[in-house]
Amino acid sequence: MKKILFIAAAASLLVSCSENKEKKLLIIANKDAVIEEASKIITAGSDGYQNKTIEYKTGDAISLKIKSAQGETSIGIPDNGYYIVNVKLNDTIIGSYQRFVKAEEANHRMTQDELKAKLDSLKLLVENKNVSAANRNFFILPNTAVKISDNTTAQVAAPYNPLTPLESANSKEPEAYQFYTIKQVRELIAKLEMLTK
Repeated sequence: MKKILFIAAAASLLVSCSENKEKKLLIIANKDAVIEEASKIITAGSDGYQNKTIEYKTGDAISLKIKSAQGETSIGIPDNGYYIVNVKLNDTIIGSYQRFVKAEEANHRMTQDELKAKLDSLKLLVENKNVSAANRNFFILPNTAVKISDNTTAQVAAPYNPLTPLESANSKEPEAYQFYTIKQVRELIAKLEMLTK
């Protein structure tokens, strides 16, 4: 009986470990880029914008080959988890974790002090200051990848795509991230600065 229980527990552990072997990549590229999922080759474009989500069911490290007018480079994806891959030629991608807002907090009006704090935070982000995985904010240069979470079911909104309304499940806050191009963040900073005057 003990042998049967041990075998069942071991089988359950193997199944749960195999389920966690996943690399989810949100690839942000120019519109005319060619993204070949099977061969892991991305030929960079030069104009416009697109994003594509790819999942690799493997615990092994993978490598993406990036071809562009500047030559070839490789981007390594070593661990399981959710990654943002920036293949835009000249655009940094910036983003952060978005706190779940309860319905009663949704109509909160921001004070001038809160607005200034948000503005200061955005300025630091654009300058790649105070950026870390621990702070759950990200500054992703072209031709790089950054792991944003171990959770491949996290909700992630790419630049130019709004984050859809979130719902908590089992009294647990949802994990969500919003990303922007650096140009979008600079435009937002300019708008917020007008509100502080």
